[in-house]
Amino acid sequence: MVGYREGSKLIVSLSYSGVPRHSDRHQIEFCMFGVLRICRILTGQNVIPQNFSISHHRSGENPEMVRFVGRKVEFGADTDEFTLKVNARELPLIHADTRLNDLLLKYCEAALADRRADMSQLRTRVENAISPTLPHGRVLVDDIARSLGMSERTLARKLSDEGLNFTEILQHLRRDLAVRYLDDRKLHISKIAWLLGFRDVSAFTHAFKRWTGKTPRQMRTAVA
Repeated sequence: MVGYREGSKLIVSLSYSGVPRHSDRHQIEFCMFGVLRICRILTGQNVIPQNFSISHHRSGENPEMVRFVGRKVEFGADTDEFTLKVNARELPLIHADTRLNDLLLKYCEAALADRRADMSQLRTRVENAISPTLPHGRVLVDDIARSLGMSERTLARKLSDEGLNFTEILQHLRRDLAVRYLDDRKLHISKIAWLLGFRDVSAFTHAFKRWTGKTPRQMRTAVA
């Protein structure tokens, strides 16, 4: 998701829900540079960020990236984001389409109205913290709580206040990711099992059948 927030500067960021962040290096770089390019196309200005950071590591300098962004790209940062001067929000959109804007607003309002009530902000944060750890095979609640800046007890209490629990979130996330991954026929089922943290295909198959009533292969055949 592309996020935007204002303060003493404008911050444009990328965040993830249900996506293993660490396996998406090239796509994230493409999205970050693409969003900056869109800002330039929309305004007709060569917008130069005050800083441009990407959270995964990359060795060595890349002069092409520096040339495109207009300044050094910081890798190994805490977040995927770039910042602009606050007055950038006053730049006019040279290709503004008010009719399309009204139409998109209507669709967005409809989507918000249909959004599942259980997709709280806390749940999204927990899912984002879980996703990168799945391929390592062990998702520990205390590790996730620590990454969110709270104790395991505090996380459990906050989830309970919203009628949630950690195990259910983990299982629902695995199920949703499994269905999404199975749509990509280039992904072998053994690779999907690894991405979801299962030690072997049989364990994944057993869990998936418990979730959906079908094996992964049957699911793929059904949607073919």
